[in-house]
Amino acid sequence: MATGIPEKNRSPQNGEARLVYPDKTPEREILGAPAAGFETLRRGPSSKRLYFGDNLDVLRVLADDPDVRGRVTLVYVDPPFATRSRFVSRAQSRAYDDTLSGAAFVEFLRKRLVLLRELLSREGSVYLHLDEKMVFEMKIVMDEVFGARNYRNTIVRKKCSSKNYTRRAYGNVADFILFYTRTDGYVWNRQTAPLSEESAKEYRYVEEGTGRRFMKAPVHAPGTRNGETGGPWRGKLPPPGKHWQHPPRTLDEMDERGEIFWSKNGNPRKKVYLDGHPGVGVQDIWTEFRDAYNQNVKITGYPTEKNPEMLRRIVSASSNPGDLVLDCFAGSGTTLAVADETGRNWIGADNSVEAVRTILKRFERGLSPMGDFSGGNEEAETGRDERPSLFVPPGEAPVRHPDRVTPKHRPVSDFSVFSVKDGPNELREAVDEWSRRNAGTEASRAADVSESAGRPDVPRAFARTRG
Repeated sequence: MATGIPEKNRSPQNGEARLVYPDKTPEREILGAPAAGFETLRRGPSSKRLYFGDNLDVLRVLADDPDVRGRVTLVYVDPPFATRSRFVSRAQSRAYDDTLSGAAFVEFLRKRLVLLRELLSREGSVYLHLDEKMVFEMKIVMDEVFGARNYRNTIVRKKCSSKNYTRRAYGNVADFILFYTRTDGYVWNRQTAPLSEESAKEYRYVEEGTGRRFMKAPVHAPGTRNGETGGPWRGKLPPPGKHWQHPPRTLDEMDERGEIFWSKNGNPRKKVYLDGHPGVGVQDIWTEFRDAYNQNVKITGYPTEKNPEMLRRIVSASSNPGDLVLDCFAGSGTTLAVADETGRNWIGADNSVEAVRTILKRFERGLSPMGDFSGGNEEAETGRDERPSLFVPPGEAPVRHPDRVTPKHRPVSDFSVFSVKDGPNELREAVDEWSRRNAGTEASRAADVSESAGRPDVPRAFARTRG
């Protein structure tokens, strides 16, 4: 296989590519436009905020906030996919409309990406989740906004099982996540996966007494040495042209611990244990995070919600506890819930009342089994008829699981809610109703209110942020 050798400090001959289309707004106008006013619907710690309104206005408000600008460690962006569709929840409530396409979609998203860049810290990362309709155009835009040098990966996610297409094309089972960073000095916590079954077969020896599986590996390495690693150990010299991997005293310690395997001919080999393997670094094809596809999966019922474990990987890889995570298309609140569970601060925004309702319900009650409409969920409480989930094929009824034991959910109540001024009454009613139901869990937040004095609509303070 041919291997390319990159040339360092080489400048592109023709410069970076740019996407040209009508009505492309100059960056200075995007950054200089005024933001709409916001009002507080619920006062809580300002390190966790939920905004209702156009996220372009929200991002402009945040860009003017010194506690947020340049301090966001991770941004996850899951926008509409230019499907030209209308989406409803499993209760048939309107969630959002996805009507933009082409240049209008590109510009809609580009404006938000320009502002997100200003919010990112120098250690920050951004993940943009799209499907094949617009990912190629947006790759060029991401290069333009964040710099091609800050491109890290195009992650391919298997979103569903195989499809039995009747049209003349391959089954569409993937979508894509563009991963960029603000600089080279970004937060990175290496994620690992267990060894494959095929790789695990290499550990075919079993240690007597412990039952631990291991493989044999050389205790020498290429290259001659003149020091102690090039001399004899236990009366043996390393093979010609090689040296011991460790000094003789270290090899003695390993042998005392039983970590050296001696062949019948008296040749030493190192035991490499299967249970000590750190795992394989995660690659850029993710097959384990499919969207909801069976009745055992727990969901909110909000359309196009993403797999929580996928967000857990992203949050774990590109942020640390105490960092600030931002999702400006919050939807069902998966990013916010995962960030909260893992000790991160967070900001979420959405312009759908149904999305805010879903997030509040999720914070209060957690997730519900897909297709299970009994046992404490909203549909059972209101006496509604059972409805098939959006994820169930037409004609199939949801499966009931009345005896299912749900893991204990830790409610989330320590956050603030803001709305664009003169927002819909139904939003205020939903927040007020939620606050009344959860009044008993809010006493611990009282001390946090005083920190926002003097800034009624954009409260201060992220306890731990990066400059």
